[in-house]
Amino acid sequence: MVKQVVHKREENPGSVGAWPWNETMATSPSDTMIEILLVEDSPDDAALTVDALRDGRVRNRVTVIEDGEEAMAYLRRQGKHARAARPDLILLDLNLPRKSGREVLEEIKQDPGLKRIPVVIMTSSDDEKDIMAAYNLHVNCYVTKPVDLDQFIGVVKSIEHFWFSIVKLPAA
Repeated sequence: MVKQVVHKREENPGSVGAWPWNETMATSPSDTMIEILLVEDSPDDAALTVDALRDGRVRNRVTVIEDGEEAMAYLRRQGKHARAARPDLILLDLNLPRKSGREVLEEIKQDPGLKRIPVVIMTSSDDEKDIMAAYNLHVNCYVTKPVDLDQFIGVVKSIEHFWFSIVKLPAA
């Protein structure tokens, strides 16, 4: 299942409605749209991540995909994803159905057309073997999801700030 949501920082954050996956917020044509692919099978974690990105500094469109096979079909623009936007950043859980996050990461980093897209692993695992395996597969960043809600939101906002305010990314 694929879900999309578009966010732009608003002057009045209270004007943003409740959580629907297909929420579109007001945009201006001069803004650059940042495409984020969130591969996360937990609806709660996906909702928290998208909520945190809603309040971020940059206008973004988040596409949420719930399993590894669907993520690869999206990235390769296969089938129903033929018109999918190329993401500027991938937020990837390790523990996914149908194809693990590790397998998705390996395929992304071996594909010449995808390997330059930054991939941030966001997972509950702090196992050193998982961390080492991810970096051996050339992950750009490995983040352990905090259990605390405020810390979780802070981590997501920090990721957004780092990748879209500090880092210079290559053109698609």
